[in-house]
Amino acid sequence: MRNAYILGLLMLVAVLGLGCKRDLKNPDEEERYTGPTIENHDVTTLYSDSAKVLIKLQAPVQQEFEGGDGVFPKGFYIEFYDEQGKLESTLKGNYGRQETRKSLYYARGNVVVNNLKKNEKLETEELYWNRNKGRIYTDKFVKVTSPEEVITGVGLTANQDMSRYSIKKVTGKFNFSEE
Repeated sequence: MRNAYILGLLMLVAVLGLGCKRDLKNPDEEERYTGPTIENHDVTTLYSDSAKVLIKLQAPVQQEFEGGDGVFPKGFYIEFYDEQGKLESTLKGNYGRQETRKSLYYARGNVVVNNLKKNEKLETEELYWNRNKGRIYTDKFVKVTSPEEVITGVGLTANQDMSRYSIKKVTGKFNFSEE
């Protein structure tokens, strides 16, 4: 009786062991998830120095990825303030990307930078903003409009507030003077 009980128990373990067989897969060969790890809505990010807000970034959606980089699939809007807290300029685009380690932002689609102090507007389809250096640049077509003139060209480097800028290849300059 004891032998029959042990034999029955061994057969049960053998049947259950065969039925629970799993294929072990190499995790390095598995398809990895590459999508966002975090998605935030109605985002406002403030960058300050000595308790003074210098930059305000707003976006309807921000997606962050594993390495810390992010995208703004529905665009973003940035305000730049001077040291007295007065709004100097704005930047907006229909799509944005952020490389955190480089403090580099990329804007694409109807990109507009407004210098409120000089009443100038920059329009382009693609623009990079280096937050650490306080610079914006592009190698695409640009149009800078002021109350006196419109300047068009290809390529631009500027301060982030558009107080000083350089257009690489000027293709047109149109003055608005009444005579």
